Amino acid sequence: MSTGENDTIADETVEAPVENSSTNRKQPFPQGFLDTISTGWAERPDTLPAPRAQAAYAERRRAAVSAAFPGKRLVIPAGSLKQRSNDTDYVFRAHSAFAHLTGWGSDAEPDSVLVFEPTHDGHDVTLYFRERADRTTTEFYADATVGEFWIGPRPSLAGVAADLQVATAHLHEFAPVDGELVLEKDESLTRFVSELRLIKDDFEIAEMRRAVEITARGFDDIIRELPAAVAHARGERVVEGVFHRRAREDGNGEGYDTIAASGPHACYLHWTRNDGTVIPGDLILVDAGVEADSLYTADITRTLPVSGTFTEVQRRVYETVREAADAALAAAKVGVRFRDVHAAAMSVIAARTAEWGLLPVTAEEALDADAGGQHRRYMVHGTSHHLGIDVHDCAQARREMYYDGILTPGMVFTIEPGLYFQIDDLTVPAELRGIGVRIEDDILMTEDGPVNLSADIPRTADEVEAWMARLQR
Repeated sequence: MSTGENDTIADETVEAPVENSSTNRKQPFPQGFLDTISTGWAERPDTLPAPRAQAAYAERRRAAVSAAFPGKRLVIPAGSLKQRSNDTDYVFRAHSAFAHLTGWGSDAEPDSVLVFEPTHDGHDVTLYFRERADRTTTEFYADATVGEFWIGPRPSLAGVAADLQVATAHLHEFAPVDGELVLEKDESLTRFVSELRLIKDDFEIAEMRRAVEITARGFDDIIRELPAAVAHARGERVVEGVFHRRAREDGNGEGYDTIAASGPHACYLHWTRNDGTVIPGDLILVDAGVEADSLYTADITRTLPVSGTFTEVQRRVYETVREAADAALAAAKVGVRFRDVHAAAMSVIAARTAEWGLLPVTAEEALDADAGGQHRRYMVHGTSHHLGIDVHDCAQARREMYYDGILTPGMVFTIEPGLYFQIDDLTVPAELRGIGVRIEDDILMTEDGPVNLSADIPRTADEVEAWMARLQR
């Protein structure tokens, strides 16, 4: 943190010297400062913003929530800042349901609350948040968490009302009441707002396309910088950092912790330590997605040969995973069950691992729902999950709406089969040990079938080699 020694006085929240401060970072304000700090400031502009594009969509989402809970007071909190260490916090990200129902994205205010007050014909909806303090108050200069002297301009009630097209009020006017339904405390409300996101509207789809486009540029950046990653003792961190720069430059950041898993680390499904070397001859599995300012995220995985070309064994594993991905995409049709997409991918995985002599049973026996599963040793995760404002979107939806749900136009989900042969797995030949491959794409279901939103990011082994050769000339 780059504040100077004298700046620490602004942690103080009173206008008089403190005799018994509990921290040496809190210093008293001199009287001259107190006498002059509230004066000499220009008038704030009072121009109101035009409504943001998402406002109309958020209004329709709120209408759906209102219709589902007649006569009930509903409370949707944004959440609060979370402590990182001592007096520093993590970057704030509002609860996904709150963002979905307000249209507030990366600029949402901590501790805000969206409230549905029941009326005779629906609900009156009000967004409560802590409005910026007048410059005559101590909050302006003395509160390092919300004071504008510290963190910069904060929104006004009128500005947010115009921007989001929703009524606003100061947070101190909000009061809980008995019998209200509170998000994450009431199962029915939490489930409904999660299931509401299963079908994406036009705004959401456009934002996810944008997130995928930025992510594609991030993968290009990674390939260009692979030589630097190879030269560094913690090359995986170089890969992570290169992608982070793109995510922050063109979006809000990453939608989840980047996985930059080189060599045998690629066999660990959620390797986010990213402290390993990147060695020529190995593969590097990169699972990364940019989150747009609207908070919608991509989720893409590509597995790259560090040297630019696959070995024969690596190519065989890679193309098998691609075959499984293609089978899953072919199975994704309007009206089929979501979990049938996974079943299509697993049929390929079972067939190939049996063909390679890795299974103690036939592929058919491995696919038996009760006694099988032997092939799952090499792909323990599911093939698909819903994607949107959360990387694992709609997670509180009922099973019959999710895994057993029917594919419907407007759904967005991943297809991400993989094969992982861990370095110490004695059930596979030595030539396979330490090879991990995953290919992940983001799929939009339409009336005419699935659309691969990330299809422009090379997928086949030949395409990947040509991609790397082109960017590393």
